[in-house]
Amino acid sequence: MTILEESYMLSNGVSIPKIALGTWQVKTPEAVHPTEFALNNGYLHIDTAHAYENAKGIREGIKASGVNREGIFITSKVRGESKTYTKAMLDIHEQLADLDIEYLDLMLIHCPTPWRLFSHKESRPNFYKENVDVWSAMREAYDKKLIRAIGVSNFNVDDLNNLINETGVKPTVNQIQYHIGNTQPEIVKFCQENDIIVEGYSSLGTGRLLDNQDIKKIADKYDKSIAQIAYRYPLQNGLVILPKSVHDKYILENADLDFEIEQEDMDFLDNLSL
Repeated sequence: MTILEESYMLSNGVSIPKIALGTWQVKTPEAVHPTEFALNNGYLHIDTAHAYENAKGIREGIKASGVNREGIFITSKVRGESKTYTKAMLDIHEQLADLDIEYLDLMLIHCPTPWRLFSHKESRPNFYKENVDVWSAMREAYDKKLIRAIGVSNFNVDDLNNLINETGVKPTVNQIQYHIGNTQPEIVKFCQENDIIVEGYSSLGTGRLLDNQDIKKIADKYDKSIAQIAYRYPLQNGLVILPKSVHDKYILENADLDFEIEQEDMDFLDNLSL
């Protein structure tokens, strides 16, 4: 079994592959080939979002691959701006239609606030009530078997506590930015204590890690690329990862992670300040 075939078990019993093809900033029709190539080379999980506007390209890539729908785990996300029950339900149904599928394996609330407000870290307003309304739509879609699991993205501990306390239903997943030098320990600890799987995006630090000489020393030791070390690191910490590329070479390389970083090297990476 390769690492592409390995999975975690979500709290509701659904199995989620540890590695997903990320598709952020990959528009239709650019999404067609990488989706087809990834699926034909062992990937089992595709991560998209309503806001990415690439579902139709992913649909064509899936069809071109010839892989059965049942063998693919598809994640999508309700828009950060969709903060009502009605808008959230519309996002869900539009993603199902654009992907031409009967169900999504995982649907996330993309952001706890509209994106224009998310960067206001110190003064970010909460949308507690609105997120409960969105959660209601997602729970209804889950009950109707339109979604196999529901979760969130970019939620901090307060956002998570509100959702859990108000609804009694824990997210199965929280997808957050996570990379060497930025591991958000408070959120990760809370999720682990509450049986919430953490997915890490931006494993390369939006490209900044690729020039880091400290990480390169570790990569050279294992005869791996900096990117492979950056992707292996969150995997060893128990996260799902979302490597993104439209190039065949890197789609293959990003999944060539069947190696182990020794503990002393993990400790070194843990303490890097970037």
